[in-house]
Amino acid sequence: MNWRRTRAIARKEYFHVVRDLRSLLLALALPLFLLLLFGYALTLDVDRVPTVVYDMDRTPQSRELIERLRGSRFFTIEAVAGAYDDVQHLLDKGTCLMALVIPSSYASDILAGANTQVQVIIEGSDSNTASIALGYITILVQNYDLELRNEALRRQGLPGMRPPVEGQLRVWYNPELKARFYLVPGLIALIMMIIGALLTSLTIAREYETGTMEQLLSTPVRPVELVLGKIVPYYVIGLIDMTVAVLAGTLIFGVPLRGNPLVLFGSSAVFMFGTLSVGMLISAATKSQTLAFQLGILTSFLPSFLLSGFIYAIENMPWIIRVVSHLVPARYFIVLLKGVFLKGVGVQLLWVEGVMLIIFSVVMFRLAVSKVTRKIA
Repeated sequence: MNWRRTRAIARKEYFHVVRDLRSLLLALALPLFLLLLFGYALTLDVDRVPTVVYDMDRTPQSRELIERLRGSRFFTIEAVAGAYDDVQHLLDKGTCLMALVIPSSYASDILAGANTQVQVIIEGSDSNTASIALGYITILVQNYDLELRNEALRRQGLPGMRPPVEGQLRVWYNPELKARFYLVPGLIALIMMIIGALLTSLTIAREYETGTMEQLLSTPVRPVELVLGKIVPYYVIGLIDMTVAVLAGTLIFGVPLRGNPLVLFGSSAVFMFGTLSVGMLISAATKSQTLAFQLGILTSFLPSFLLSGFIYAIENMPWIIRVVSHLVPARYFIVLLKGVFLKGVGVQLLWVEGVMLIIFSVVMFRLAVSKVTRKIA
């Protein structure tokens, strides 16, 4: 490989990038825009669940339960129903996602030491939100129920009840359970995959459409020099985008960077080279900018979003999908990002993911070169 010819190709592509100022500004601003958009709009937190309350007891104890529900950040009381028909109407209309029905014997049963029940009705079209909301309301009602029973026992001069097992939870790496701490590293991987594939997916296709590819083929430039030279300017842009995304994640969203920044940017450099090679492969295979752009979106966004573990846990997927997910590079990059950002671990624990990213980058680069080779032949 001749480095002089590679620099010439890189210089040619650099001037093309600089002359297309709008595309350059878009490439630099798009990662920040997407990170801010998804970071604030996408959340896994379930709070402020709109709730309707139907209190048939109307005692101080039932009103206290309602006030505790109102004071919780997980629920918002949108309406107070006077009949079951009102509850059903609000749930069907979508005004409320949950209903709490307090029976007429609620306070008397608890103070007498008898078993009592409250009814919780949850609109279950979103099973994830429904299950989380059910867990929240169950804990709230059980805690209040235990307080009332202990108060009744103390009035009778009896010792209060204690649960047989008292759990004390300790959450590692994300003690406050902030969803953005989990989402932002995954968003960085997703955005870098999309940006990397799109930056180079139009390069060779543009040469074919403008008729300049024939001039390049008539020169002594070898395929590996052509591919590498065209990648270099976009590689620099990609690393700048990665730096902006990391700074935005730490400064704007407050995600802690507990690990070694060198491990972070080293793995990012490898991942970016692989994604740019994917774009080059698509560009060389299609020879059409429109088709290359569409394939770039299809091959970068959908696998990274669905099969990387970013949103959906890979362990819960069917076995055949779990096997396919091993071919998605964002899966390994997300593990690296979360390990460095949240856990503060280093190469000694993340070397497997690093090796998989290196293999991905080498394979994609060789495929891109081989595709250009076939075009030259």
